[in-house]
Amino acid sequence: MRRLIFGILSLLLLGIEVLIGLFAHGWVRSYLGDVLVVILLYTIVRTIIPYKIRKWFVLPTIILVFSFIVEFLQLWGFCDRFGITNAFLRIIIGTGFSWIDIACYCIGIIPCYLSEYLMRKGPSHT
Repeated sequence: MRRLIFGILSLLLLGIEVLIGLFAHGWVRSYLGDVLVVILLYTIVRTIIPYKIRKWFVLPTIILVFSFIVEFLQLWGFCDRFGITNAFLRIIIGTGFSWIDIACYCIGIIPCYLSEYLMRKGPSHT
């Protein structure tokens, strides 16, 4: 049941992210999209890996570190250095580093930590 819920959340968040990418401007595109993307990554991983990881904080931390790595690859110019010209890939990977994006990832991962903690306290379902 938990996998189904996370799967539905993943699809919903993916749809929201696509709509943000296509139609949103201003703070919604600049900040809300970055907050939601780490939650999307979390729900996707939780759909695939529904069982408990030994410590409740490990999975959100891994996702946060992954997000930081992708952001710092943007600072390094990853797309340009590897000649990535496909517009879709450039949007997914990103091409511009921002400390504000790092802050948005930190805000977005909070509900993921909370989810992991609360799942740990609830009944054991996989």
